[in-house]
Amino acid sequence: MPSTRFGAAVIASVAITAAAAIAVIAGPRKADVAVGGLSLDAPLPAGPPPTGATLVIGDPTTQRVLEHTGWIRQLPFTVKWAKITGGPAVTEAFHAKALDIGSAADMPPIHATWVGIPVKIIAVRQRLDPLNHPLYELGVAPHSGIRTLADLRGKKIAFSPGQVQGEVVLRTLQAQGLTAKDVTLVELPSTGGDLYVNALAGGVVDVAPIAAGTQAKRFLEKFGADGAQVLPHPPFRDDLTVLYVRQETLRDPAKAAALRAYVALWARAAEWVRGHPDEFAQLYYAKDQGLSPADARYVVSTGGEPDIPRDWTTAVGMEQAAADVMARQTRRPPIAAESLFDRRFEALAADAADAEWAAEGHALAPRLAANTRGAQP
Repeated sequence: MPSTRFGAAVIASVAITAAAAIAVIAGPRKADVAVGGLSLDAPLPAGPPPTGATLVIGDPTTQRVLEHTGWIRQLPFTVKWAKITGGPAVTEAFHAKALDIGSAADMPPIHATWVGIPVKIIAVRQRLDPLNHPLYELGVAPHSGIRTLADLRGKKIAFSPGQVQGEVVLRTLQAQGLTAKDVTLVELPSTGGDLYVNALAGGVVDVAPIAAGTQAKRFLEKFGADGAQVLPHPPFRDDLTVLYVRQETLRDPAKAAALRAYVALWARAAEWVRGHPDEFAQLYYAKDQGLSPADARYVVSTGGEPDIPRDWTTAVGMEQAAADVMARQTRRPPIAAESLFDRRFEALAADAADAEWAAEGHALAPRLAANTRGAQP
Protein backbone atom coordinates (compact mmCIF):
# COMPACT_ATOMS: atom_id res chain seq x y z
CA MET A 1 0.00 0.00 0.00
CA PRO A 2 1.49 3.36 -0.99
CA SER A 3 2.70 5.48 1.89
CA THR A 4 5.14 8.32 2.53
CA ARG A 5 8.24 8.88 4.62
CA PHE A 6 6.17 11.29 6.72
CA GLY A 7 3.56 8.61 7.28
CA ALA A 8 6.13 6.01 8.30
CA ALA A 9 7.72 8.43 10.75
CA VAL A 10 4.37 9.28 12.32
CA ILE A 11 3.45 5.60 12.66
CA ALA A 12 6.73 4.83 14.39
CA SER A 13 6.30 7.78 16.75
CA VAL A 14 2.76 6.73 17.62
CA ALA A 15 3.84 3.14 18.31
CA ILE A 16 6.59 4.27 20.68
CA THR A 17 4.22 6.64 22.50
CA ALA A 18 1.52 4.00 22.87
CA ALA A 19 4.00 1.45 24.18
CA ALA A 20 5.28 3.91 26.77
CA ALA A 21 1.75 4.74 27.92
CA ILE A 22 0.92 1.06 28.32
CA ALA A 23 4.08 0.44 30.30
CA VAL A 24 3.09 3.19 32.74
CA ILE A 25 -0.36 1.71 33.21
CA ALA A 26 0.76 -1.90 33.43
CA GLY A 27 3.73 -1.28 35.67
CA PRO A 28 2.17 -0.86 39.10
CA ARG A 29 -0.72 -3.19 38.48
CA LYS A 30 -0.93 -6.42 40.45
CA ALA A 31 -1.24 -9.71 38.61
CA ASP A 32 -4.72 -10.45 37.26
CA VAL A 33 -6.99 -12.67 39.28
CA ALA A 34 -6.67 -16.19 37.96
CA VAL A 35 -9.12 -16.72 35.10
CA GLY A 36 -12.10 -18.75 36.22
CA GLY A 37 -14.09 -21.25 34.25
CA LEU A 38 -17.05 -19.11 33.21
CA SER A 39 -18.18 -20.13 29.76
CA LEU A 40 -18.88 -17.42 27.22
CA ASP A 41 -22.43 -18.73 26.84
CA ALA A 42 -23.14 -19.22 30.55
CA PRO A 43 -25.45 -16.76 32.34
CA LEU A 44 -23.66 -13.76 33.77
CA PRO A 45 -23.16 -13.83 37.55
CA ALA A 46 -26.32 -12.40 39.08
CA GLY A 47 -24.94 -11.05 42.34
CA PRO A 48 -22.47 -8.25 43.04
CA PRO A 49 -18.81 -8.83 42.23
CA PRO A 50 -16.77 -10.42 45.01
CA THR A 51 -14.63 -8.22 47.22
CA GLY A 52 -11.43 -7.27 45.46
CA ALA A 53 -12.81 -7.39 41.92
CA THR A 54 -11.04 -4.78 39.78
CA LEU A 55 -11.48 -3.45 36.26
CA VAL A 56 -9.11 -1.20 34.33
CA ILE A 57 -11.29 0.97 32.11
CA GLY A 58 -10.45 3.31 29.24
CA ASP A 59 -13.68 5.31 28.90
CA PRO A 60 -13.02 8.97 29.80
CA THR A 61 -16.41 10.44 28.92
CA THR A 62 -18.26 7.98 31.14
CA GLN A 63 -15.67 8.51 33.87
CA ARG A 64 -16.37 12.25 33.93
CA VAL A 65 -20.15 11.76 34.06
CA LEU A 66 -19.91 9.20 36.86
CA GLU A 67 -17.65 11.50 38.87
CA HIS A 68 -19.89 14.50 38.26
CA THR A 69 -23.12 12.75 39.22
CA GLY A 70 -21.59 10.84 42.13
CA TRP A 71 -22.63 7.55 40.54
CA ILE A 72 -19.02 6.42 40.62
CA ARG A 73 -19.63 5.55 44.27
CA GLN A 74 -22.21 3.01 43.11
CA LEU A 75 -19.64 0.87 41.32
CA PRO A 76 -19.45 -2.35 43.36
CA PHE A 77 -15.85 -3.01 42.39
CA THR A 78 -12.51 -1.25 42.29
CA VAL A 79 -11.99 0.79 39.12
CA LYS A 80 -8.69 1.99 37.71
CA TRP A 81 -9.19 4.57 34.97
CA ALA A 82 -6.73 4.46 32.09
CA LYS A 83 -6.13 7.41 29.78
CA ILE A 84 -6.49 5.21 26.73
CA THR A 85 -8.94 5.93 23.91
CA GLY A 86 -9.17 5.03 20.26
CA GLY A 87 -8.66 1.74 18.50
CA PRO A 88 -4.85 1.59 18.13
CA ALA A 89 -4.20 2.44 21.78
CA VAL A 90 -6.85 0.02 23.03
CA THR A 91 -5.47 -2.77 20.85
CA GLU A 92 -1.97 -2.21 22.22
CA ALA A 93 -3.30 -2.17 25.78
CA PHE A 94 -5.29 -5.36 25.22
CA HIS A 95 -2.20 -7.01 23.79
CA ALA A 96 -0.29 -6.05 26.94
CA LYS A 97 -3.23 -7.17 29.14
CA ALA A 98 -3.15 -3.68 30.65
CA LEU A 99 -6.83 -2.89 30.01
CA ASP A 100 -10.12 -4.65 30.71
CA ILE A 101 -12.62 -2.37 28.90
CA GLY A 102 -12.02 -0.25 25.82
CA SER A 103 -14.28 2.22 24.04
CA ALA A 104 -14.06 2.66 20.28
CA ALA A 105 -15.96 2.73 17.00
CA ASP A 106 -16.84 -0.33 14.92
CA MET A 107 -13.48 -1.25 13.35
CA PRO A 108 -11.20 -1.78 16.39
CA PRO A 109 -12.92 -4.98 17.64
CA ILE A 110 -12.63 -6.38 14.12
CA HIS A 111 -8.98 -5.40 13.86
CA ALA A 112 -8.23 -6.85 17.30
CA THR A 113 -9.67 -10.18 16.18
CA TRP A 114 -7.55 -10.15 13.04
CA VAL A 115 -4.35 -9.52 15.00
CA GLY A 116 -5.03 -12.41 17.37
CA ILE A 117 -6.81 -10.75 20.32
CA PRO A 118 -10.22 -12.41 20.77
CA VAL A 119 -12.70 -9.79 21.98
CA LYS A 120 -16.41 -9.37 22.64
CA ILE A 121 -18.62 -6.29 22.36
CA ILE A 122 -20.63 -5.80 25.56
CA ALA A 123 -22.36 -2.46 24.96
CA VAL A 124 -23.58 -0.50 21.95
CA ARG A 125 -24.29 3.19 21.51
CA GLN A 126 -25.53 4.81 18.33
CA ARG A 127 -26.80 8.27 17.40
CA LEU A 128 -30.32 9.39 16.77
CA ASP A 129 -30.70 10.79 13.25
CA PRO A 130 -27.24 9.44 12.38
CA LEU A 131 -27.06 10.57 8.76
CA ASN A 132 -27.39 14.18 9.86
CA HIS A 133 -24.96 13.73 12.75
CA PRO A 134 -22.00 11.75 11.37
CA LEU A 135 -18.86 11.09 13.34
CA TYR A 136 -16.65 12.02 10.39
CA GLU A 137 -16.48 14.28 7.37
CA LEU A 138 -13.89 14.43 4.62
CA GLY A 139 -11.31 17.17 4.91
CA VAL A 140 -9.95 18.34 1.54
CA ALA A 141 -6.51 19.91 1.37
CA PRO A 142 -5.95 23.39 -0.09
CA HIS A 143 -4.83 23.34 -3.72
CA SER A 144 -5.84 19.66 -4.11
CA GLY A 145 -8.03 20.36 -7.10
CA ILE A 146 -10.93 18.51 -5.48
CA ARG A 147 -14.32 20.20 -5.62
CA THR A 148 -16.63 17.21 -5.13
CA LEU A 149 -16.26 13.50 -4.33
CA ALA A 150 -16.31 12.86 -8.08
CA ASP A 151 -12.74 14.26 -8.17
CA LEU A 152 -11.12 11.62 -5.91
CA ARG A 153 -9.54 9.52 -8.65
CA GLY A 154 -5.75 9.72 -8.52
CA LYS A 155 -5.66 11.57 -5.19
CA LYS A 156 -3.75 10.78 -1.98
CA ILE A 157 -6.07 9.77 0.86
CA ALA A 158 -5.20 9.17 4.52
CA PHE A 159 -6.02 5.60 5.52
CA SER A 160 -6.03 3.72 8.82
CA PRO A 161 -6.96 0.02 8.42
CA GLY A 162 -7.69 -0.56 12.11
CA GLN A 163 -10.07 2.36 12.59
CA VAL A 164 -13.46 3.54 11.42
CA GLN A 165 -11.70 6.30 9.44
CA GLY A 166 -10.36 3.60 7.13
CA GLU A 167 -13.85 2.22 6.65
CA VAL A 168 -15.16 5.72 5.85
CA VAL A 169 -12.52 6.04 3.12
CA LEU A 170 -13.25 2.67 1.53
CA ARG A 171 -17.01 3.07 1.61
CA THR A 172 -16.67 6.55 0.10
CA LEU A 173 -14.59 5.14 -2.76
CA GLN A 174 -17.11 2.34 -3.21
CA ALA A 175 -19.97 4.84 -3.45
CA GLN A 176 -18.06 6.72 -6.15
CA GLY A 177 -17.46 3.56 -8.19
CA LEU A 178 -13.74 3.59 -7.31
CA THR A 179 -11.38 1.09 -5.72
CA ALA A 180 -8.19 1.54 -3.73
CA LYS A 181 -6.28 1.05 -6.99
CA ASP A 182 -7.77 4.27 -8.33
CA VAL A 183 -6.20 6.37 -5.54
CA THR A 184 -3.10 6.39 -3.35
CA LEU A 185 -3.87 5.30 0.18
CA VAL A 186 -1.40 6.86 2.62
CA GLU A 187 -1.39 4.71 5.72
CA LEU A 188 -1.58 6.94 8.79
CA PRO A 189 -3.16 5.99 12.11
CA SER A 190 -5.48 8.70 13.40
CA THR A 191 -4.64 8.74 17.09
CA GLY A 192 -6.33 11.99 18.06
CA GLY A 193 -5.05 15.52 17.90
CA ASP A 194 -4.46 17.17 14.55
CA LEU A 195 -2.43 14.48 12.77
CA TYR A 196 -4.79 14.29 9.80
CA VAL A 197 -5.32 18.06 9.71
CA ASN A 198 -1.56 18.61 9.64
CA ALA A 199 -1.19 16.02 6.89
CA LEU A 200 -3.79 17.90 4.86
CA ALA A 201 -2.21 21.28 5.51
CA GLY A 202 1.25 19.97 4.61
CA GLY A 203 0.13 18.41 1.36
CA VAL A 204 1.00 14.89 2.51
CA VAL A 205 -2.54 13.85 1.59
CA ASP A 206 -5.31 15.42 -0.46
CA VAL A 207 -8.19 13.98 1.56
CA ALA A 208 -8.58 12.71 5.13
CA PRO A 209 -11.55 11.75 7.29
CA ILE A 210 -11.66 14.24 10.17
CA ALA A 211 -14.01 14.54 13.12
CA ALA A 212 -17.22 16.38 12.40
CA GLY A 213 -17.73 19.26 14.77
CA THR A 214 -14.96 21.46 16.09
CA GLN A 215 -12.13 19.76 14.19
CA ALA A 216 -13.86 20.30 10.85
CA LYS A 217 -14.87 23.83 11.91
CA ARG A 218 -11.32 24.79 12.91
CA PHE A 219 -9.87 23.25 9.74
CA LEU A 220 -12.07 25.52 7.65
CA GLU A 221 -11.37 28.56 9.81
CA LYS A 222 -7.63 28.07 9.46
CA PHE A 223 -7.29 26.90 5.86
CA GLY A 224 -10.59 27.71 4.15
CA ALA A 225 -9.22 30.93 2.69
CA ASP A 226 -6.53 28.84 0.98
CA GLY A 227 -9.11 26.57 -0.63
CA ALA A 228 -9.59 23.87 2.00
CA GLN A 229 -13.01 22.22 2.12
CA VAL A 230 -14.99 19.81 4.24
CA LEU A 231 -17.26 17.47 2.30
CA PRO A 232 -19.86 15.07 3.72
CA HIS A 233 -19.18 11.45 3.00
CA PRO A 234 -21.88 9.50 1.10
CA PRO A 235 -25.02 8.56 3.07
CA PHE A 236 -23.86 5.62 5.17
CA ARG A 237 -23.74 5.33 8.95
CA ASP A 238 -20.50 5.82 10.87
CA ASP A 239 -22.01 6.39 14.32
CA LEU A 240 -21.48 3.06 16.09
CA THR A 241 -19.59 3.24 19.41
CA VAL A 242 -18.98 0.13 21.51
CA LEU A 243 -17.50 -1.09 24.74
CA TYR A 244 -15.45 -4.21 24.15
CA VAL A 245 -13.34 -6.55 26.25
CA ARG A 246 -10.92 -9.41 25.85
CA GLN A 247 -12.70 -12.78 25.95
CA GLU A 248 -10.27 -13.74 28.70
CA THR A 249 -11.78 -11.03 30.89
CA LEU A 250 -15.29 -12.43 30.41
CA ARG A 251 -14.16 -15.88 31.50
CA ASP A 252 -13.23 -14.54 34.94
CA PRO A 253 -16.45 -14.69 37.03
CA ALA A 254 -15.43 -11.76 39.23
CA LYS A 255 -14.67 -9.53 36.27
CA ALA A 256 -17.81 -10.67 34.44
CA ALA A 257 -19.90 -9.59 37.43
CA ALA A 258 -18.09 -6.25 37.50
CA LEU A 259 -18.66 -5.78 33.76
CA ARG A 260 -22.37 -6.34 34.26
CA ALA A 261 -22.47 -3.55 36.84
CA TYR A 262 -20.38 -1.19 34.70
CA VAL A 263 -22.51 -1.59 31.57
CA ALA A 264 -25.61 -0.54 33.52
CA LEU A 265 -23.95 2.65 34.78
CA TRP A 266 -22.43 3.30 31.34
CA ALA A 267 -25.93 3.27 29.86
CA ARG A 268 -27.25 5.55 32.63
CA ALA A 269 -24.40 7.96 31.90
CA ALA A 270 -25.30 8.03 28.18
CA GLU A 271 -28.91 8.88 29.01
CA TRP A 272 -27.76 11.56 31.45
CA VAL A 273 -25.77 13.13 28.60
CA ARG A 274 -28.84 13.04 26.37
CA GLY A 275 -30.86 14.88 29.01
CA HIS A 276 -28.12 17.39 29.96
CA PRO A 277 -26.29 18.35 26.75
CA ASP A 278 -25.19 21.82 27.87
CA GLU A 279 -24.00 20.59 31.25
CA PHE A 280 -22.05 17.78 29.58
CA ALA A 281 -20.51 20.20 27.11
CA GLN A 282 -19.05 22.23 29.96
CA LEU A 283 -18.16 19.20 32.08
CA TYR A 284 -16.22 17.30 29.44
CA TYR A 285 -15.39 19.37 26.40
CA ALA A 286 -14.76 22.68 28.17
CA LYS A 287 -13.26 21.63 31.51
CA ASP A 288 -11.60 18.36 30.48
CA GLN A 289 -10.71 18.91 26.83
CA GLY A 290 -10.01 22.64 27.04
CA LEU A 291 -12.49 23.85 24.42
CA SER A 292 -14.09 27.26 24.71
CA PRO A 293 -17.67 27.19 26.04
CA ALA A 294 -18.95 28.00 22.55
CA ASP A 295 -16.92 25.23 20.90
CA ALA A 296 -17.95 22.80 23.64
CA ARG A 297 -21.62 23.46 22.93
CA TYR A 298 -20.96 23.21 19.19
CA VAL A 299 -19.34 19.77 19.36
CA VAL A 300 -22.22 18.41 21.45
CA SER A 301 -24.86 19.87 19.13
CA THR A 302 -23.19 18.50 16.00
CA GLY A 303 -22.92 15.10 17.66
CA GLY A 304 -26.65 14.77 18.07
CA GLU A 305 -28.25 12.62 20.75
CA PRO A 306 -26.85 9.29 21.97
CA ASP A 307 -29.06 6.23 21.62
CA ILE A 308 -28.81 2.92 23.50
CA PRO A 309 -30.60 0.42 21.25
CA ARG A 310 -32.62 -2.39 22.78
CA ASP A 311 -32.04 -4.54 19.70
CA TRP A 312 -28.48 -4.93 18.43
CA THR A 313 -29.49 -6.15 14.96
CA THR A 314 -28.64 -2.84 13.27
CA ALA A 315 -25.32 -2.67 15.12
CA VAL A 316 -24.44 -6.19 13.99
CA GLY A 317 -25.23 -5.20 10.42
CA MET A 318 -23.01 -2.13 10.68
CA GLU A 319 -20.20 -4.24 12.11
CA GLN A 320 -20.60 -6.78 9.31
CA ALA A 321 -20.45 -4.08 6.65
CA ALA A 322 -17.26 -2.71 8.21
CA ALA A 323 -15.65 -6.15 8.39
CA ASP A 324 -16.56 -6.98 4.80
CA VAL A 325 -15.23 -3.79 3.22
CA MET A 326 -11.99 -3.87 5.22
CA ALA A 327 -11.39 -7.60 4.67
CA ARG A 328 -11.50 -7.09 0.92
CA GLN A 329 -9.00 -4.24 1.05
CA THR A 330 -6.55 -5.73 3.56
CA ARG A 331 -6.96 -9.36 2.46
CA ARG A 332 -8.01 -10.47 5.91
CA PRO A 333 -10.24 -13.51 6.52
CA PRO A 334 -13.98 -12.86 6.67
CA ILE A 335 -15.60 -12.37 10.06
CA ALA A 336 -19.14 -13.22 11.12
CA ALA A 337 -19.93 -10.03 12.99
CA GLU A 338 -22.55 -11.67 15.18
CA SER A 339 -19.75 -13.66 16.85
CA LEU A 340 -18.23 -10.41 18.18
CA PHE A 341 -21.32 -9.46 20.22
CA ASP A 342 -22.04 -10.80 23.69
CA ARG A 343 -25.84 -10.68 23.69
CA ARG A 344 -25.96 -11.44 27.43
CA PHE A 345 -25.40 -7.70 27.94
CA GLU A 346 -27.94 -6.48 25.38
CA ALA A 347 -30.93 -6.01 27.67
CA LEU A 348 -28.81 -4.75 30.58
CA ALA A 349 -27.84 -1.53 28.85
CA ALA A 350 -31.29 -0.88 27.42
CA ASP A 351 -33.02 -1.49 30.75
CA ALA A 352 -30.65 0.86 32.57
CA ALA A 353 -31.08 3.54 29.90
CA ASP A 354 -34.87 3.31 30.10
CA ALA A 355 -34.80 3.53 33.89
CA GLU A 356 -32.57 6.61 33.84
CA TRP A 357 -34.69 8.34 31.20
CA ALA A 358 -37.79 7.72 33.29
CA ALA A 359 -36.04 8.81 36.51
CA GLU A 360 -35.13 12.10 34.84
CA GLY A 361 -38.85 12.79 34.48
CA HIS A 362 -39.07 12.16 30.76
CA ALA A 363 -41.83 10.14 29.16
CA LEU A 364 -40.57 6.67 28.36
CA ALA A 365 -42.54 6.24 25.13
CA PRO A 366 -40.75 9.06 23.25
CA ARG A 367 -37.36 7.61 24.21
CA LEU A 368 -38.31 4.20 22.89
CA ALA A 369 -39.74 5.72 19.71
CA ALA A 370 -36.51 7.63 19.23
CA ASN A 371 -34.59 4.43 19.84
CA THR A 372 -36.44 2.83 16.96
CA ARG A 373 -35.57 5.76 14.69
CA GLY A 374 -31.94 5.31 15.65
CA ALA A 375 -32.03 1.81 14.19
CA GLN A 376 -32.69 3.00 10.63
CA PRO A 377 -30.17 1.65 8.09
